[in-house]
Amino acid sequence: MTFQQLVDSIPILGVFAAFVIIALVVSEAGYRTGHWWQKRTPDEKEGPTAMIVGSLLALMAFLLAITMGMASDRFDSRRALVLAEANAVGTVYLRAGYLPEPASSETRALLRAYVPLRIATSDLAQIRRNVARSVKIQAELWSIAEELSRVTPESVVLGLYIDSLNEMIDLHEERVITGIYARVPGTILFLLLFGSILTLAMVGYNAGLTRRRSPLTAAVLVTVLGAVITLVFDLDRPQGGFLEVSQRPLIDLQDQIGLKSPANHPE
Repeated sequence: MTFQQLVDSIPILGVFAAFVIIALVVSEAGYRTGHWWQKRTPDEKEGPTAMIVGSLLALMAFLLAITMGMASDRFDSRRALVLAEANAVGTVYLRAGYLPEPASSETRALLRAYVPLRIATSDLAQIRRNVARSVKIQAELWSIAEELSRVTPESVVLGLYIDSLNEMIDLHEERVITGIYARVPGTILFLLLFGSILTLAMVGYNAGLTRRRSPLTAAVLVTVLGAVITLVFDLDRPQGGFLEVSQRPLIDLQDQIGLKSPANHPE
């Protein structure tokens, strides 16, 4: 199991709670270690520890900003692709009216079955099943288009339909890759977590050396940092978080072609 799979198996609130608890424990351990070391070497408090801690905080802020940008970009891409795919499927459905019967009716019936499969759920196993079924429907739609192209190879309206069908298939693949596989690299997420914990330990250590600390300030720092890091994980997680990509464009399309909207889908 990879680090990313391990984190994905934990509820998003569990990620926040685990980080805060571990960070508080590590910060307290750093403080006690610094306090003990200061007693043994009183001159240590005059060393560059405070400067190193400041540098670590700046470095982690930089890494956090980069990671937040990466996660936010992926979230925006998933959201934009939902709208793009809804528009593409809608175009195919409309242009299917150009096709002769019974191809026109068969195509629209397949698209009515296709749209619900493209509405994402929070169940990854169900999403994979829907993707597999979607690919089969695409093959059926393409088979119908191939048969028509053999009969009327010079048809302009058929060419328009095939172009829109090809775009729909391309967007399907792009959305699958972006939604399931295009994630912030696990190495970066691990470095963010490990570096943040290590930095908080050094903050506690420096407080121990100077024998000055504010428990309230430390708690606020840990809580806020934990919330921001949890937000990064939530943005990067396609399913199971608080921030879910709205499926409203596909739900609206489903309503337009004569189906009821399913329950329990993010709107």
